[in-house]
Amino acid sequence: MKEEALSFLRQALNKPTANFRPGQWESIQELVERRSRLLVIQRTGWGKSLVYFLATRLLRDQGAGCSILISPLLALMRNQIAAAQRIGVKAATINSSNQEEWEVVKIKLLAGEVDILLISPERLANDEFRENILLPISQRIGLFVVDEAHCISDWGHDFRPDYQRIVRILQALPQNIPVLATTATANNRVVDDIINQLGANLQVRRGDLTRESLRLQNIYLPSPAQRMAWLAENLPNLPGSGIIYTLTVRDANRVANWLTIQGINVKAYHGDLESESRITLEDELLNNQIKALVATTALGMGFDKPDLGFVIHYQRPGSVVHYYQQVGRAGRAVDAAYGVLLSGDEDDEITNYFINTAFPPQIHTQQVLDALNQATEGLSVPQLEQNLNLSRGQIDKVLKLLSLEFPSPVSKQGSKWYANPINYRPDIEKITKLTEIRRQEQAKMSEYMQSTECLMAFLAKELDDPHPVNCGKCAVCLSMPLLPVTCSIEMVNQAVIYLRRSNQIIEPRKQWPSQALSSYNFSGNIKNNLIAEAGRALSLWGDAGWGELVKQGKYRDNHFDDALVQSMREMIQRWQPQPFPTWVTCVPSLNRPELVPNFAQRLANQLRLPFKPIVRKVHQTKLQKSMSNSYQQAHNLNGAFVIDTFPGMSGAVFLVDDMVDSRWTFTVIAALLRSAGSGQVFPVALALNSLGQGE
Repeated sequence: MKEEALSFLRQALNKPTANFRPGQWESIQELVERRSRLLVIQRTGWGKSLVYFLATRLLRDQGAGCSILISPLLALMRNQIAAAQRIGVKAATINSSNQEEWEVVKIKLLAGEVDILLISPERLANDEFRENILLPISQRIGLFVVDEAHCISDWGHDFRPDYQRIVRILQALPQNIPVLATTATANNRVVDDIINQLGANLQVRRGDLTRESLRLQNIYLPSPAQRMAWLAENLPNLPGSGIIYTLTVRDANRVANWLTIQGINVKAYHGDLESESRITLEDELLNNQIKALVATTALGMGFDKPDLGFVIHYQRPGSVVHYYQQVGRAGRAVDAAYGVLLSGDEDDEITNYFINTAFPPQIHTQQVLDALNQATEGLSVPQLEQNLNLSRGQIDKVLKLLSLEFPSPVSKQGSKWYANPINYRPDIEKITKLTEIRRQEQAKMSEYMQSTECLMAFLAKELDDPHPVNCGKCAVCLSMPLLPVTCSIEMVNQAVIYLRRSNQIIEPRKQWPSQALSSYNFSGNIKNNLIAEAGRALSLWGDAGWGELVKQGKYRDNHFDDALVQSMREMIQRWQPQPFPTWVTCVPSLNRPELVPNFAQRLANQLRLPFKPIVRKVHQTKLQKSMSNSYQQAHNLNGAFVIDTFPGMSGAVFLVDDMVDSRWTFTVIAALLRSAGSGQVFPVALALNSLGQGE
């Protein structure tokens, strides 16, 4: 059978001289001949997908049923599926992007015409999928595969709640079905948890995690401008094409734009892009049509480009696991590739944000449960938003985690959620421990930045590789930098100017939250004659560029510097909104009645336009930043403003504020101004208050 498997391997890889890597054949044999449960821990690029595709082919030849593969990476598996097709393995997928194909896939699956079904863990939450597809084939599944198995463990850094459903599915399946779990990043703590969940009979095969081709180096450059300058000067000299990782979507866009201006062919990649755009970008990188993708972790597990020449981190990730996983994308099939970790002053702030928002606070969970317990008819998520000052994301997170508890204190019928008669107690001790582990991981990454031991050995040790060895190729082993650790003052100055001109677009809101603004009778879609135009913010709050100066003016000086007035005028001149406004007004405040009007008056003088403070605030409101969802943010402003009219207000107008949080203040006042007879309303603000987190 080994010869047959080797023949399939060579067909799959389209390479007549290919051979099994150490551990590949042994894993296939374990699954096909002994029908074992197996956890394979091997470095990225080792070929874990070949194990389950070849095992599927051999099992199907023996008359076994189809394989089920659960993976969070379906969009990134096009190459692997193509390899499977070369050995006659018919793969099909059911996911959110191919709904029109579901019925055809179901018919083929039930007829035994599918060899391997690829699904995301989220699909297991779908009752219809479980009852109409999974249940009918459950007794004849040939192989059950859990890709990226570290996601099962909530002790791992990539825990995904929907993976909890996998354990329950496995418990319901016949015990003689072979099971393969694969990962590149599992330390002993995570392995023990996976064994605990998948069963004590789970065998573990762990490979060597050292990446021999990688040249590792760490460089501390405190400010974003320094790191952007370093990238502009060093990227053109790096071999091949690669990935630059950022922690936020905002930074992916901003760094990509900066490097493009510098004449370097890069593009931004993140989870906010449509799947078709992401596929196009992946192909451009795979085909070396661009120098780099500037990406969030959305380009993470599963992306396979063997000749990737470098992976650079613009900021320090939150854990060694994440770093190893990402830097390990480089140099799989080349002799030398660079892994450079840049680190800056904002790294801890961003990582802290992720740690602090990883689990819903107990009070959020209790608020959701209390609201559901009081609602005998159940509540939809929009209704929960009206009842609670929680964001939709916070509510969704609470409901998802509660629905995965066993027994669950909540259940969903149609669009509504109901409380179940369960005396639910959150595991506070476990959440505290997990948060402490995240803090320890963050500290380990800080330690890695300062490491005086081999960088590759440091990473391998942290991942509990039993045989870490010095690589002899990193900056520490060679006692010298592989790449320059500084950049020119001229380039840093250019980056500072770029950051100061990185104005943020204030997108107009287009729909009123239901019943939030009854005093104004605003409901439904915002009419064209009431909607604000797309506006501009000079900076991001507290950011490099102007953000820090805005923060000082608001909270230290109670006065905005003339440099901000000048810069705002220059921004407006570059922007040239049409029709160009004929007057200026501002958002009033009862707490600081002079701060914004004073700035708006000076800006109007610079623009040589009249300043008309005709927006009045008639009752105190809570701070918009303390409101957590659209309903609460809009409702907070209900009846708060009135407009005094004046002759000549029919021209377009600049509406000035210092900070923009939810955009509802601009939206409501713009609608009131238009109702009172003004022309188009162009919002302008000194700073956009957004951490820009996400993938």
